[in-house]
Amino acid sequence: MELQRNAFKHALAAGKLQIGLWCSLCNNIAAEIVSDSGFDWLLLDTEHSPNEVPDIFAQLQASQGGAASAIVRPAWNDPVLIKRYLDIGAQTVLLPYVQNAEEARRAVAATRYPPTGIRGVTGSGRASRYGRVKDYLKRANDEICVLVQVETREALAELDKITAVPGVDGVFIGPSDLSASFGHIGNPGHPDVQAALEDAVKRIRKGGKFAGILTGNEDEARRYIGWGYTFVAVGTDVVLLARAADGLAQEFKAGT
Repeated sequence: MELQRNAFKHALAAGKLQIGLWCSLCNNIAAEIVSDSGFDWLLLDTEHSPNEVPDIFAQLQASQGGAASAIVRPAWNDPVLIKRYLDIGAQTVLLPYVQNAEEARRAVAATRYPPTGIRGVTGSGRASRYGRVKDYLKRANDEICVLVQVETREALAELDKITAVPGVDGVFIGPSDLSASFGHIGNPGHPDVQAALEDAVKRIRKGGKFAGILTGNEDEARRYIGWGYTFVAVGTDVVLLARAADGLAQEFKAGT
C-alpha cells in the first residue's frame, strides 16, 4: 500500500491558491458534508473547539473521501499532542502561538522521526494504514506539512527568523489574536492591524514560505489573496450554520 500523498502540501509548493473552511462543529457528519463542498482544505480545530483525539479521528475518516485536505490544529505546540494527531492520520498540522524560531524548530521536530526529529515511533497506527504502507517510517516525513501561527506583535518581530526555519512550510497570521495584541481586540480591520497583515505576507513570501489567514469577510478575503496570502480560510462551519438557521427562521417569522 502506498503512502498517501499530501495534496495540500504539494499544492502550496506549486504556489496554487488554497481556499479553506474552518471546522469547529466537532462532528464527523458535518466534516463529511463540507469535505465535498469544493474547498481545498478544512481546518479541524482543537484549540478553540471541544474536539478531542477520538473526535478528530472520526472527522479524518469522514472527510477522507472528499476533495478537501484535512488540516488539524492541536490545542498547543506540544509534541505529545502533535504525535497523537499524526498517528491517527493527520499529515498537515497548524501549531498555535509560535513566538520565535526556537518554538518553530520544536514544532518541526515534533513532526519528524529521528534522527531529524523527536516523533515517537509506532508502525501500526492509522497513519501507516495499520502497518500496511511500505517503508512508512522512512517516508512519512516527506508528506508532513508544518504550518505555524504568528499572532502577536512579539512574534511578528521574530517573523523573519521563524520563516527561515527549515521544515516550516507556511506561516498563518491570526488576525483576531493579532488585533488583540495591537490593542484593538475585536477589530482586525483596524488600519494598524491591516498594515501589519500586509507587511507580514511580504516578509513571509520573501523568506520563501507561504502565508495563510482566516476571515469570514469576503472583501477582506479577496484583499488578502491580492496581497499574496496562499492558503486562505474564507469562513467557518459554525457561522455558516448560524447564519443559514437565523435567516430561515427570520424569513418565516417576520410576517407573523
